[in-house]
Amino acid sequence: MRTTLRIRRAAVVFTAIGALALTGCGDDGDGGGKKTDEGGSTTGKGSTPSVALPKLDGEKLSVAAVWTGAEQANFVKVLKEFEKRTGAEVTFVPAQDPIVNFLGTKIAGGQPPDVAMIPQVGAIQQAVAKKWAKPVGEEAKAQLSKNYAKVWQGLGAVDGTQYGVYYKAANKSLIWYNTKAFENAGASEPKTWKDFLATAETVSASGVTPVSVGGADGWTLTDWFENVYLSQAGPEKYDQLAQHKIKWTDPSVKDALTTLAQLFGKPSLIAGGADGALQTEFPASVTQTFTGGDQPKAAMVYEGDFVGVNIAQTKAKIGTDAKVFPFPAVGAESPVVTGGDAAIALKDGKGAQALLTWLASADAAKIAAEQGGFISPNKTLDPAAYPNDVQRTMAKALIAAGEAVRFDMSDQAPQSFGGTPGKGEWKTLQDFLKNPKDIAGTQAKLESDAAKAYKS
Repeated sequence: MRTTLRIRRAAVVFTAIGALALTGCGDDGDGGGKKTDEGGSTTGKGSTPSVALPKLDGEKLSVAAVWTGAEQANFVKVLKEFEKRTGAEVTFVPAQDPIVNFLGTKIAGGQPPDVAMIPQVGAIQQAVAKKWAKPVGEEAKAQLSKNYAKVWQGLGAVDGTQYGVYYKAANKSLIWYNTKAFENAGASEPKTWKDFLATAETVSASGVTPVSVGGADGWTLTDWFENVYLSQAGPEKYDQLAQHKIKWTDPSVKDALTTLAQLFGKPSLIAGGADGALQTEFPASVTQTFTGGDQPKAAMVYEGDFVGVNIAQTKAKIGTDAKVFPFPAVGAESPVVTGGDAAIALKDGKGAQALLTWLASADAAKIAAEQGGFISPNKTLDPAAYPNDVQRTMAKALIAAGEAVRFDMSDQAPQSFGGTPGKGEWKTLQDFLKNPKDIAGTQAKLESDAAKAYKS
C-alpha cells in the first residue's frame, strides 16, 4: 500500500503548498493563454479551446478515484468544465484503496464507473489482463501524441495498445533543505553528486548533521537507489533492471550501490548514523530537518514533492525556510523518477472516450494546475499556470527530463519484491544502510529475492 500512499502524499502536497505564504515565490505570468519559450500555449478566458469535444447532452458519466478533500474538489472543477463544454453530467465516485479491488467489486455488481483514475502502472496492466479496460480512442490518442512525451504514452500502454491517459504526475527526485542551516554553513545548492557530498561535508563542519534518512521505511531507500541508478546507469539499463531483464548482480547495480555507499558509509553525514536512520520513519525524517531553529537534526532530506505535507506540520515556510533542488546528477544528467495517476475507460461509448480526450488536453491541465495540488506531464501546458515558483520548478524539471523520465522502479516490481515491509528490496536495502561495505552480498540477496518474485 505504500505505493498508493506515496502518490496520495504527492497529490496532496501542492494543496498544502498553495495554502502557505510562499515568501519569495512570486508569479511570473498570468497563466492565461500566452505562449512562452518554456512551454506551449494554453487557453485563457475568451480563448479558443485547444481540444474539440463532442456534444453529449443528457449523457450521464461517472469517474472513480481515491482522491478526497481539496484534491477531489480540484478534480471536480476539471469535470465541471467538461460538463460545460459537452452537456454531459459527470458524477465523482469516491473509491477505496486498493482501487483494483474496489473496481472488481463494482464490475462484479454490474455497476462499473465509466472512467477510473489508476495510480500504478501495474494496476493498469491488471485492469487490461482482467479485460476491464477499453482501448483509448483516436481523439484521445491525438491529444497524447501532441501533448505528451512518448515515455508517458508508453506508461499507459499494454502490449502496444494505449489504455491509459496520464493526467497527473509526481516528481520524486528532489532534495529539500533548511535554508538557515545552509546559510550558516556557507553552503549552496549542489548540481552533481560530487558537489552534493562536498556540500554535506561543509554543512557537517558547521556543526549540523547534513542528511536525514527515513530508513525505518524501506521504500525511501528504494527511491535513493533508483535516483542514483537512473542518473548513473541511464534510462535503458533502468528499464532492463525494472523488468528484471538484467540481474541485480549486474555491474551497473554494483556501481550504484558503491555510489550510494559514499553517503551511507559515512555515519557522520547521516542524522543518528545508520542505527538512527533505521529507527527514523519518513515523516520524522522531514520534520527533524525543519525544526530546532538554526540547529536542526539535519540540513537536508531527500524525497518527492509530497515532502511539503510534512514540512507544513512544522513552523517552516516553504520558499523561505525550506527550499528544494533537483536530485544531484551522478552521471551526465540529474534523474527524474516519477509516479502518477492515469485515466482508463471501463465502458465503451462516446462519453468515456471524450472524457479521456479532455483529461489529455492542455485546457484540462491548466484548470488543475491553477488550483495547486497538481503537476502535469502535459508538455504543452504553460508553466505560468502554476501558482508559485516551487510548483513551477518541480513541473519544469519533470517536463525537461523528456524521454529520460522513469516511473518508480519498485512500483513496477512484483509487490513481494518491491513493496513489502521487512521483505525483498526494502529489507535488503535496510541491511545495506547498516552495512554498506557488503555490496556483493547486497546484490546477491537482491537477485535471489527478485528471481523468486518475478517468477511467481
